[in-house]
Amino acid sequence: MTPATRTPLTTHTVIDSPYGPLTLVATDGVLSGLYMSEQRHRPGDETFGERSAEPFGEAIRQLDAYFARELTEFDLPLNLAGTEFQRRVWEQLLLIPYGETRTYGELAEELGNPNASRAVGLANGKNPVSIIVPCHRVIGSTGNLIGYGGGLPRKQRLLAFESGRDTEPDALF
Repeated sequence: MTPATRTPLTTHTVIDSPYGPLTLVATDGVLSGLYMSEQRHRPGDETFGERSAEPFGEAIRQLDAYFARELTEFDLPLNLAGTEFQRRVWEQLLLIPYGETRTYGELAEELGNPNASRAVGLANGKNPVSIIVPCHRVIGSTGNLIGYGGGLPRKQRLLAFESGRDTEPDALF
């Protein structure tokens, strides 16, 4: 007889932010999603589990500090579900310093495959923990803002916020 497979416990909460409501999702108490309203590749709300603020205290504290310009690097355990390649891309995103950007091509080179910029872009777009895993810091090879699951206006606003050009992170959404 094989042991029964346990279904992971998924919970969520919704918080306000200067960039609109953010839905935080935890799997077995570890942050596994941070989604904006109207985000491309956002899973259906029915997958987020029961609403409970319990496992999100530290994530909320760090997000509040980030939006108050008191935190530039998150320190949270993450449960990032994806392919091996996606997880490698997301690990590279975590290495991009606050206020800086990288191109899709630069990330592909850092992963050891300079021809994989499109694959990097696809993995970047599937990032389940936006803002904390800073997919907004990736730009096109010409410096243009290209693709962002939360929408280009949010990406532009986040980059301006991190660079200090946006002095008031007032809600746009």
